[in-house]
Amino acid sequence: MTISFDATNGYSYATSTGAKATSGTSSSTSANGINTTSAADQQDRFLKLLVAQMTHQDPMNPVDNAQMTSQIAQINTVTGIQQLNTTMQTMASQFSSMQLMQGGGLIGHEVLTAGDTMTITAGTGTSAGKATATGTFDLPSNAADVKVQITDASGSLVATVPMGTQSAGRHDVTWDASSYKGTGPLKFSVTAKNGSASVTPTTYSHDVVSSVGTSNGALAISLQNGGTVSYDKIVSVY
Repeated sequence: MTISFDATNGYSYATSTGAKATSGTSSSTSANGINTTSAADQQDRFLKLLVAQMTHQDPMNPVDNAQMTSQIAQINTVTGIQQLNTTMQTMASQFSSMQLMQGGGLIGHEVLTAGDTMTITAGTGTSAGKATATGTFDLPSNAADVKVQITDASGSLVATVPMGTQSAGRHDVTWDASSYKGTGPLKFSVTAKNGSASVTPTTYSHDVVSSVGTSNGALAISLQNGGTVSYDKIVSVY
């Protein structure tokens, strides 16, 4: 004679005399798959079935004390899990709101993200009229010969920037784009060698954050030059 629980049928009991009953869950399921039946409802159903179990028990074979204790521990465990789920849902919602508020501080800031597009900026002051294209790359190890190739939107080579010997780490590449007459974005690629061995760099693009929002519970960063990246894709903030 036992009381059991499953997510579909709720609490149910069966006795040695063949009497059976089920509480049903009468619950809904949230978008994240968590059963939303309240802990109080589950406790109420459990107690009703416990009383029904006692009523239909075989007087010649009553419920064992250890079995009764185990069943009471079962409802406590299920109730605790449901309360934990509710607490975690609340914390996740609060964290998402706080993350969005903190992300608002990124608006207007320049950020570095994985990419191969160069940022073209106009000169000011004594450099007025002089445009500069900027990109960034990481070297995993020292390289004796580093070259940066700059291409236009169609993939045609625009310029090659020799950078010679570079140590492991992050480096910026700048190119005088004053003579560039194209309208599309400039892209760049980096080739690096250390003797006969090739060194594989990682390239990054500079952009400015225009807005922030949430997507599927995660912070999404909208960039000025188009595109959206997740917060964890931002390498640096300036």
